Amino acid sequence: MTTRSCLSIVLAAGLGTRMKSDLPKVMHEIGGLPLVGHVIKALSTAGSERISVVTGPGMPELEQLVYKLAPSARCYVQSERLGTAHAALAAKPALEFEADDVLVLFGDTPLVSAGTVSRVRKALENGADLAVLGFETRRPHGYGRLLIENGRLMAIREEKDASDEERKITYCNSGIMGFSGKHALGLLQAISNDNAKGEYYLTDAVEIANRNGLKVVAVKGTEIETQGINTRAQLASCEADFQALQRRNALENGCTLLAPSTVYFSHDTKLSVDVTVEQNVVFGPGVQVAKGARIRAFSHLEGAQVGEGSVVGPYARLRPGTVLGTDTKVGNFVEVKNATFGAGAKANHLSYIGDASVGSKSNIGAGTITCNYDGYLKYRTEIGAGSFVGSNSTLVAPVKLGNASFVAAGSVITEDVLKDSMAFGRARQTVKEGKAKQLRARLQAAKDAKS
Repeated sequence: MTTRSCLSIVLAAGLGTRMKSDLPKVMHEIGGLPLVGHVIKALSTAGSERISVVTGPGMPELEQLVYKLAPSARCYVQSERLGTAHAALAAKPALEFEADDVLVLFGDTPLVSAGTVSRVRKALENGADLAVLGFETRRPHGYGRLLIENGRLMAIREEKDASDEERKITYCNSGIMGFSGKHALGLLQAISNDNAKGEYYLTDAVEIANRNGLKVVAVKGTEIETQGINTRAQLASCEADFQALQRRNALENGCTLLAPSTVYFSHDTKLSVDVTVEQNVVFGPGVQVAKGARIRAFSHLEGAQVGEGSVVGPYARLRPGTVLGTDTKVGNFVEVKNATFGAGAKANHLSYIGDASVGSKSNIGAGTITCNYDGYLKYRTEIGAGSFVGSNSTLVAPVKLGNASFVAAGSVITEDVLKDSMAFGRARQTVKEGKAKQLRARLQAAKDAKS
């Protein structure tokens, strides 16, 4: 790990007009995390201890998100949109406190990896004054071309300005740059707006640096990780690339995916070795699955921890706050929310367990419901270890079932049940012989009278 200090400036002022959305572009999500969040995450992992985000006017929700993701970050407003260099200089107060490395990135390139960011920093550590991240592509049209001579990056030539020979170049500009801290502010301030659009372009820093005899290099990344997002179609394409990467990582790290293309991951999904994931499973944010667990088909998990050797699904839903101990079972059409299951506890089918604790080796029968909400407040249900709750029972919180308690099927439980006790909460059955026949006759006569 380098000991060099690093300032990263993330350009995130774009409105995303082509997204046709009221949200700032960088707040759209990939893998359950806003685009800018992926960039901040990569920068933090790559050791950038100072992060500045340039926003547009009237984007308080974006600023709130930045401070939530990186409390030590600073936000600066680009009041006028006059080009990428102008945007970077919106963070001039941060640039005035010189860092060893200064990185400029875009908030809409969510797949850039911490490893690639580190390689840009490594080029600066090795003596480059300016390092530009490039990529090879078979479809270079529209990208700025990197003009290399004897290993030195001489210029970035935009498509409209390129000669026929230059347009054949497939090594293209990603837009991501790294500056030596001692030259960063000077280079940015030297960029003029003497062009057709009257804007300040970050790419001009390359030729300015070369004129000043500085060392300018290109660092190679990949086309996938440097892709930017401007439209909903590009957002969907990037999501597909993200999911493919997550699936490959899961497989390489010792998980089994029975139908990889049908499994969807979040940005922070954590699967341990020997986890098996069946078809059509969705992992929302905040899911951890321990060794040897099995997530069966058509299950949806979010904000949940699944213990070692546990089985979830098929058709199960784990909502935020769910913690399953080892060897638990949450079966088909069971929903669990803000509840803990002790080791070996089971809810095999057709139940809702919310705001509850289920003790180890307890069994929850089909159709059981914890009634946790009275329309105003939520309350907890506590089920002791080794308890048995019969099918179609309703547990009205707040209520406690002691260890090894037994609730008869079809009961409505409104009071605590002591340890080793049995609770019945249903009306006594009454059988009236011949009554069904009489009822059918009366109902048929009423129907005939209406016809």
